Amino acid sequence: MIRIANAQLWVHDQDEALAFYTEKLGFEVRSDVSLPEMDGFRWVTVGPPGQDEVAIVLMAIPGPPLVDDKTRAQIDELMAKGLAGTVFLTTEDCRADYERLTARGVDFTEEPFEQPYGIDSGFRDPSGNSLRLTQVFDLAQA
Repeated sequence: MIRIANAQLWVHDQDEALAFYTEKLGFEVRSDVSLPEMDGFRWVTVGPPGQDEVAIVLMAIPGPPLVDDKTRAQIDELMAKGLAGTVFLTTEDCRADYERLTARGVDFTEEPFEQPYGIDSGFRDPSGNSLRLTQVFDLAQA
């Protein structure tokens, strides 16, 4: 069976991203490995406690020869707009987690609001990546 192991987000600063995801969101470090034989390439992954089978890779944007300057600028531009990808998080109480995360310094772009599918909110990480925090309603019972 094919399963999802990791999803990747581009980050400008792996240390800053690691601090955000662990200290503000409460995620765990799954791996933080530097490979000297690959020019110090660093593999950093985090994930929510209790969901060990999935992790988010906090990937530094590589330079040449993997990514040329023009492509790097395009990635930076998409990240600045919050359009380089989105991570969807789910919770049992969106409003309570909004309050908890706001108290930890997470800057929400959208406060919790009701949608037909649940209560939804949005925030961005220090690199500009978009994250959604949603409390999904049981639509089968609606």
